[in-house]
Amino acid sequence: MGCFPVCVQCGTRSNPCRCKVVGPTLGFVAFAVAAVVEWPIGAVVYVFKHMKGRRIMAHPATVVYPKVNRAIPI
Repeated sequence: MGCFPVCVQCGTRSNPCRCKVVGPTLGFVAFAVAAVVEWPIGAVVYVFKHMKGRRIMAHPATVVYPKVNRAIPI
């Protein structure tokens, strides 16, 4: 049987039990999928335009993960 990582965020006020499991876990999966696509593209762009390449490589952490995590309150 395989192992699946589960992310837990406690101390949040977005639900009554003050813990989130689904949002952070799906956020991590979305982050990983976006990173697989965007990091190689960002690395190629970085060779020619440093700041644009950095923004592309940071996109999964700064945009994708927070949006998915906030969209799911449990």
